[in-house]
Amino acid sequence: MRKLDQRGIGAMEFCLVAAPLFILMFAIFDLGRYAITMQSLRTLANAGARTWMINDCFVNSVMSRTSPTCSGDPLPSTAEKKAVAPMLFAGGLSPTLNTTTGGSALTVTASEPSFSMLMPIWGTSLNNPSASTTIPF
Repeated sequence: MRKLDQRGIGAMEFCLVAAPLFILMFAIFDLGRYAITMQSLRTLANAGARTWMINDCFVNSVMSRTSPTCSGDPLPSTAEKKAVAPMLFAGGLSPTLNTTTGGSALTVTASEPSFSMLMPIWGTSLNNPSASTTIPF
């Protein structure tokens, strides 16, 4: 019997294993980036809610048992937002912080409108993440 030529088998096996390995590796990096962004958005929303609670618009309203009239961005400057959540500004991104008053709660929402996942396997379901903090009164 003749011995079969085994040259190139290592390269072929690497090609078969490399594609799923790299897809898995980049998917893990992408999900880690998303998790860091979500945690930073939660931190930013909590800092905004804390600012409204300390601010006169919320404290005075609660003391007088009226609905607070807080609106807008509790942390208006970029420097204040960077101090709270610096990871949100990586790659030139800029988070937004909004406040809404409804019913018996004040809601502070932090969002990253220009964030998008790098891997196309996720679709658009994880793009534009946001996190909210609600303060009852």
